[in-house]
Amino acid sequence: MSTKTTSFKHVSYLWDDAEAAKLAGDEVALLIYRSNLLGADLRLTNYGGGNTSCKALAKDPLTGAETEVMWIKGSGGDIGTLKKSGLAALYVERLRSLKNVYRGMDHEDEMVELFNHCIYDLASKAPSIDTPLHGFLPFAHIDHLHPDAAIAIAAAKDGEKITQELFGGTIGWVPWQKPGFDLGLQLKECLDKNPGIRGIMLGSHGLFTWGDTAYESYMNTLEVIEKCAEYLEENYGKKGPVFGGQKIQSLTKADRLAKAADLAPILRGFCSSERSMLGHFTDDDRVLEFINSNDLDRLAPLGTSCPDHFLRTKISPLVLDLAKDADLSDIAAIKEKLAPAFEAYRKMYTDYYNTCKHDNSPAVRDANPVIIIYPGVGMFSFSKDKQTARVAAEFYTNAINVMKGAEAISEYTSLPRQEAFNIEYWLLEEAKLQRMPKPKALSGRVALITGSAGGIGKAIARKFVEEGACVILNDMNAERLAEAGEEFKKDFGKDAYATAILDVTNQTHSEDAMKIAALSFGGVDIIVNNAGLSISKSIEDHSQKDWDLLYDVLVKGQFLVTQAATIVMKKQDMGGDVINIVSKNALVSGPNNAGYGSAKAAQLHLSRLNAAELGAAGIRVNVVNPDAVISDSNIWAGGWAEGRAKAYGITVAELPAYYAKRTLLNKIILPVDIANACFALTGGLLSKSTGNMLNVDGGVAMAFAR
Repeated sequence: MSTKTTSFKHVSYLWDDAEAAKLAGDEVALLIYRSNLLGADLRLTNYGGGNTSCKALAKDPLTGAETEVMWIKGSGGDIGTLKKSGLAALYVERLRSLKNVYRGMDHEDEMVELFNHCIYDLASKAPSIDTPLHGFLPFAHIDHLHPDAAIAIAAAKDGEKITQELFGGTIGWVPWQKPGFDLGLQLKECLDKNPGIRGIMLGSHGLFTWGDTAYESYMNTLEVIEKCAEYLEENYGKKGPVFGGQKIQSLTKADRLAKAADLAPILRGFCSSERSMLGHFTDDDRVLEFINSNDLDRLAPLGTSCPDHFLRTKISPLVLDLAKDADLSDIAAIKEKLAPAFEAYRKMYTDYYNTCKHDNSPAVRDANPVIIIYPGVGMFSFSKDKQTARVAAEFYTNAINVMKGAEAISEYTSLPRQEAFNIEYWLLEEAKLQRMPKPKALSGRVALITGSAGGIGKAIARKFVEEGACVILNDMNAERLAEAGEEFKKDFGKDAYATAILDVTNQTHSEDAMKIAALSFGGVDIIVNNAGLSISKSIEDHSQKDWDLLYDVLVKGQFLVTQAATIVMKKQDMGGDVINIVSKNALVSGPNNAGYGSAKAAQLHLSRLNAAELGAAGIRVNVVNPDAVISDSNIWAGGWAEGRAKAYGITVAELPAYYAKRTLLNKIILPVDIANACFALTGGLLSKSTGNMLNVDGGVAMAFAR
């Protein structure tokens, strides 16, 4: 079936014989190995897309007899990150016997519940809707993928004819049909009518390939996809320019990013009319080729073909009627221009729902666009979390690739609206959505905590991510920031954070950090002004340089970051939170503290002034007053600890105990305690509180507000 060639141009050959040899004899381990390799190449399939399986003999725990079992990726899994815990294992004979009770197309969904009666491994993941598609085929190893190159043929008007001619009859064809039990029967019928074929193309959907071993299946899959890709490449430009040729020229890279950063918060506000959405931006060359083309206006409204695509991107994108060099400085004017486009999109989507719905269809979902195209600039995507928004952009890029290929060899065809609706509002799909974990308190929100590469700032950032937020980690020290970024990537994944070098005394740095927030997540919702330093000297020893540094970092820094964030928050029109980490020293008079204490007092009153001004925009400003947070904090650098110890007549080593003993609760204060206070202010229970001050100092009576 397979050749020995391991050199490919359009797919990646990743098989390692030495690694595979370690797994010899364990078909399930080889299935996982093969799946991870396939999932590592986005040209083969998308995140969460596709399915892989193997069949092998195993001992029946009830009879002790050898029986055939199928292991297959479970519902909602991703083959690129698949582990054994993500597999469903079913008795093959039981699964195939379900055709004896199958009542026809009108009763497809009831079969999914019956899959549970076929479970072999009680620790199985829930079987997916693709289970019968693999089960009715006799091959030991099967790959079902959604490669762009194959879908381009599957979605072409002459797809069946092209498949027949390209593969000389060695690849079968099954017309479009919603995945389910009957489609599994159709795959088996196709194989029975075409014995000896090496795979089956599913119209508008994807590709099935197989082999007697994991390696044979892997090679067969690569070879078929490579052949599809070669065919497309040979035909690009033959009929005419790709996508009808270029209509407009892109802005320069720098100008695209600047324009996208300016616009993203406005788009995010429109897309968040029902719930807070997070954004993603891409100006990938493949995207630009499509969105700048003459064919954009014809192809974009058609929508996508592969179910995996439109489930994540909605039926079609919103294309902005906005000049690439439009002046975005007049925010009110831009919103006024864009509002009708969003209203029209929501109406289109609602009409689509009302026209196609069934008596038992789930309620209409959020009618806002997921994909937004800005010709000359790039593509935005918005969804409930960063990963989903990023994956939606990846899927629409796949859809662009499919349109490009289909148009080159024939004519692109999308799924009929009713068929698309039947997938999008499938009761089984709705059940999967209902099983998803409930959103966390800070889901859909973006937070920038100044000085978040260590100490209190990092503790706040960690708490916010744990509660569902995305964060912009920042610090003046690039090395310290890089270390924090790696820590967050390891603990939370790449979609939980972005990084920015930020000196809070530098206005340009503050503005650039907001641009990073806009490009990474669509905007910002929470600002925690935490960056600080401390200098403890007598008034005689206090230099003007000390004074200026304290006021620049603590007061000016708080002002500049809040100012830059306010502009973004008002663009979004979603409200927001500003929390200023001040100090008990804003209220308590002590020795050797003229500069630091007065700067903290200025921070506190600036917070009150901002609360009074920004409340009308729904932006809440509150204060957390810590005291004596020693652990992993920069505040103890620069002689502060020595200065405070001298002021109190004790040694530096005695400071932690000294601070604890002077509190009413006799407690040492940790960074996590400040983080918990910040979460209390932003987590929703205090959503009607602003201008407040929350002491987290163990109880210092002198700091009680009077």
